[in-house]
Amino acid sequence: MSILDWLQHGLLNFSVLQIIIFTLVVTHITIVSVTVYLHRHSAHRALDLHPALAHFFRFWLWMTTGMGTLEWTAVHRKHHAKCETEEDPHSPVVMGIREIMLRGVEAYREEAANEETLKKYGRGCPDDWMERNVYSRWPIGGIGAMLVINVALFGVLGLTVWAVQMIWIPFWAAGVINGIGHWWGYRNFECQDASRNISPWGIIIGGEELHNNHHTYPNSAKLSVKPFEFDIGWVWIRVFESLGLAHVISKGPVVERVPEKNAIDKDAAWALLNDRFQVMARYSKEVVKPVMAQEYDKADQATRKLIKRARKVLCRESSLLDARGRERINAAVASSANIALIHDLHQQLMDIWAKRGGNMEEVIQALSDWCKEAEASGMKNLREFADTLKSYATPQPSAA
Repeated sequence: MSILDWLQHGLLNFSVLQIIIFTLVVTHITIVSVTVYLHRHSAHRALDLHPALAHFFRFWLWMTTGMGTLEWTAVHRKHHAKCETEEDPHSPVVMGIREIMLRGVEAYREEAANEETLKKYGRGCPDDWMERNVYSRWPIGGIGAMLVINVALFGVLGLTVWAVQMIWIPFWAAGVINGIGHWWGYRNFECQDASRNISPWGIIIGGEELHNNHHTYPNSAKLSVKPFEFDIGWVWIRVFESLGLAHVISKGPVVERVPEKNAIDKDAAWALLNDRFQVMARYSKEVVKPVMAQEYDKADQATRKLIKRARKVLCRESSLLDARGRERINAAVASSANIALIHDLHQQLMDIWAKRGGNMEEVIQALSDWCKEAEASGMKNLREFADTLKSYATPQPSAA
């Protein structure tokens, strides 16, 4: 093979289509490495990985991104601990969406160089010989080797393959997930940050598209929640699990409903506290939505406008409400006694969740009082919802 032939075709002599397929495969491996290893395993300990698989991911990330486990894990943990505050390493709410989309990588690098962040949030990360003497010591060595490999395999087109590999994570993770994931999309849960699900089908970014689900249940190895949502990262975890290469630690709160239960006891209170985000999502769907629709149908034209404007914000996390949102809620509450009641009961539930670190007897009493008030309202939706709260329980271990 002449030098000219090698420059044109490389050692493999792949067609353009074959090179595109190769590029998609290797970039997907990088995405899987980030979401399964760095994110769900290292940062959140939602699953354990076999040492051989974990080291493969470390090696692959060194070759394709130059990112270290310690830096990525520490920055991400700090993001969760300080989300949407001035200390958040990459919040579009604080820094602006344009800043994160254009300078997301720089924001990550600046925080990754903060020794205090690494020390405080980087516990439990690999500190073996390879980490100290290869991966951390020569962070650009891997991506340099990948450049040589790509050019050797594909000739001049290998430069393009390498370039795509190098921008894949900075664009999708630092830009799209850290930026759009806190700016645009839908929310299943009203957690205390601006996270949103970009798409219900988590394929391109390994399931990280389901960002609101993740921020609500950060220690869950599975990011999909609704039946229509798909998390390809979870598919890979199940594959690894079937091969004995992974062990799932958590998939989020595990509760059950026992139809014959008709009182709030300690077991129900624990289950409700653990599943509070799902409970509030159900309250929005089963109580607020139908009641608002009923009030809308019987209201005059002017009041209908108030109700319509308030529908989307009535159950929004209070820390995310702006002045306009509060005004819309106040106007709707003033227009209808029923809307005022469901809003007040919503706030009461939020206050109960805030008691979760305190006296359990107070939580039980507060939930019992809430159910009594809901039942006394005479509203069917509230009465039925209160009945479901009493049925909550934590699953009992099966007998051997």
